[in-house]
Amino acid sequence: MPDTPASTLPADLAGPEDFSLTLLEVALTGFALFRPVYDAADETITDLAYEYLNPAAQQMLRLPQRPTESFLTRFPSAGPAGIFAFYRDAFLSGQTQREAFNFQHDGLDGYFHLVARRQGALLVVSFLDTRDPLPAAQAGALHQAQARERAAQAEAERQRGELERVFEQAPVAIAVYRGPRYVIELANPTACRLWGRTPEQILGKGLFEALPEVAGMGYEELLDGVMATGMPHVAYAMEAQHDRNGRRETVYWDFVYVPMHEADGSIYGAMVVATEATEQVRARQQLQQLNDELEQRVAARTAETRAALVGAEQQREQLRVQQGLLSQIIGQVPAAIATLSGPEHRYSFFNDQYQQLVAGRAVPGRPVAEVLPEIKEQGFLALLDRVYATGQPFSGTETVLLLPGSAAGLTETRYIDFIYQPLFDGQERPQGILAFVADVTDRVRARKQAETVQAAMLAVVQRQAQQRQDLFQVFEQTPVSIVLLREPDHRIDHFNPAFVELFPPEVWTGPLRGHTLTEVYPRIRLAGLVELMDIVYATGESQAVIDMPLAKLHPGSPRYVTFAYQAYREEGRIVGVAAFVYDVTDQVLARQQVHALNAELAAINQEMLATNEELKITNSRLTRTNADLDTFVYSASHDLKSPITNVEGLLLALREHLPAPALEVPLVPRLLGMMDDAVARFQQTLGHLTDVSLLQALPDHSAAETVDLPALVDAVRLDMLPELTAAGATLTVDLAACLTVRFSAKNLRSIVYNLLSNAVKYRAPDRAPAVVLRCHAAAGQVVLEVQDNGLGLSAAQQSELFRMFRRLHGHVPGSGVGLYMVKKMVENAGGTVAVHSQPGVGSTFTVTLPNAG
Repeated sequence: MPDTPASTLPADLAGPEDFSLTLLEVALTGFALFRPVYDAADETITDLAYEYLNPAAQQMLRLPQRPTESFLTRFPSAGPAGIFAFYRDAFLSGQTQREAFNFQHDGLDGYFHLVARRQGALLVVSFLDTRDPLPAAQAGALHQAQARERAAQAEAERQRGELERVFEQAPVAIAVYRGPRYVIELANPTACRLWGRTPEQILGKGLFEALPEVAGMGYEELLDGVMATGMPHVAYAMEAQHDRNGRRETVYWDFVYVPMHEADGSIYGAMVVATEATEQVRARQQLQQLNDELEQRVAARTAETRAALVGAEQQREQLRVQQGLLSQIIGQVPAAIATLSGPEHRYSFFNDQYQQLVAGRAVPGRPVAEVLPEIKEQGFLALLDRVYATGQPFSGTETVLLLPGSAAGLTETRYIDFIYQPLFDGQERPQGILAFVADVTDRVRARKQAETVQAAMLAVVQRQAQQRQDLFQVFEQTPVSIVLLREPDHRIDHFNPAFVELFPPEVWTGPLRGHTLTEVYPRIRLAGLVELMDIVYATGESQAVIDMPLAKLHPGSPRYVTFAYQAYREEGRIVGVAAFVYDVTDQVLARQQVHALNAELAAINQEMLATNEELKITNSRLTRTNADLDTFVYSASHDLKSPITNVEGLLLALREHLPAPALEVPLVPRLLGMMDDAVARFQQTLGHLTDVSLLQALPDHSAAETVDLPALVDAVRLDMLPELTAAGATLTVDLAACLTVRFSAKNLRSIVYNLLSNAVKYRAPDRAPAVVLRCHAAAGQVVLEVQDNGLGLSAAQQSELFRMFRRLHGHVPGSGVGLYMVKKMVENAGGTVAVHSQPGVGSTFTVTLPNAG
């Protein structure tokens, strides 16, 4: 049979899928395309012109692909026989028409079954020559049988078309393998694209012959197991190598291998349904959208079975076989599939998995919104409307689906990957939607659980690694000589600089790590130390050697050392010995000179007694000095108020008496303003000095009283209302656990005001301030917390935070005394104040006060 390029089809059929062209070329059934010939006078159809004959039609009619003669010219007897009238009526009605004709004229001798239907401006005719004409006596019974057969065939054709459309547009890669070599009989375009191959490169070849790069990666064993046991195998994120896009890529698959059975139940091969999960594995949080555009088609398996087609019963049997194959494939696809017709989204098909997903509520012909009303609020109905209106597919990954659970009143949360694929009619207009839904609830939950466990394990590993690193840092910095020895022969695993300094190798020049202690220090065995390490490794009991002369290891050394051996364990198992060596030379020499030192110490004790007496006198003098300083600070701050007030008055008088021309000089108002600011800052500093001196002189615990804390906070809030409003800040207060507090009311108000004011003042420029004030009681104490989402403080800033006149942010006005006074008021009352802060996140100030009864 000659190959026919697509370009030979008539222009009216421009745009059909390659799959349709392939079907016409390989079909054993004849197909003819006619164009009506009209009478110029009354526009009636008078003849038919040939536009196309497929190879089977060319063979049966013995005509070329596009005959130049018209239909009635070539077959003039077709008019009296009624065939021309049948074709004309089918074209005019626009409906599918079926009829059988015994035509023994014009060089033909056959019994033809004809099916005709109009397609645009053309008439499409499918015909089959059964070559089995019947006697006239049996014609009546034959017509009745044919009528029943046509009805059954029409239903079978409808179901087949529905299943083929579902299969072609399913959003997964599907392939069928046969025999022990796993010959690829069927592979849809998605499978070819994801494998990086064309159908010609893989169909009819063994799987590992067509895709040699995946050989040896475990897929052979999985397929052998499915063939041997007859049990499906499901895998997630399994690695594979594929040559595609001009390079070898590492990809990951979610797939299921399903055994394929013959009619007698024997297993002849396997089917794979797969989706690529490469992006899921790499991102570990998301599943790659199954496919943006799904175009699948079923490879023509009819060539193998239609060779023996002799009569109408065999044709119907073939339809049942194909329908059964498609039903088997759709039924074994591990996903829920449904097709919805029209703008109301009425069910026209659904498989068992879909019915199971919706708890058996799907009903053919019923709208989705009526059967599943809960999907409207979840947005799925709007998505269906959009896909139908635009003709564009939509896919979702790990989307939450809420469905009524098995128990009354309960809602079950499921996670699904789904695709809504529009289904088009012959005019490329949406006529329905294919819904392909994969329930990935178990996978999502398992992944989340695995991520939780993985995070916990990673935290443990990091913590252990950090602990080990911290330990080694301690080893590095400690002045004690330390060496960690592994295995029974005591190989050096780690040592610190102090060890090498105390025990420099005399002969050994290579690296110490990995070599036994006796290789680096041969004399250590003579000193009897190896036997002690053997005991520690065998029993886990610590051993020690006290005040050993180092000359046993290094002749001539005047030093003394103490060895301490402890078992070195990992995960509860002894893996080595930790040796700690202390240089005790000074201690030994000290004991040797103890008598001389005792006398010296006695003299020193006498000197210390005299020194202590001097310290007492000095402390007394410092106490008086501090008191004098406090008095001076208070007096100075008080005495300086009058001169600064006079300066303020002089500035006011200067403004009043300066001539108007002088005030118009730009520099004069600026200098006057700077002087006003300087006076204001000086007055503020004097006020703070007075407050500080009072705090130093009068501890606040003596002024404790019962304070209504909510009322006090409300008063502070009113005072700060302009400040809160200007900053757009929110203040949340939770004082239910601390309605009253025993404290100085004045000082408590100052503490609350300073902390809340700072929380608003040092806000972050990129977000609205949010301040929380809460209180709770703990062990007879009151704990106040002020939390904000402001600028935050670094560790270095936190260490400087409570110092007097210390300001950490220059863009905000202040004197740097507020937090110093808060700290003094709290500590004078026997409390504490602390801060926990993180730059860019915010700060939390915690004030702990004794709740005196």
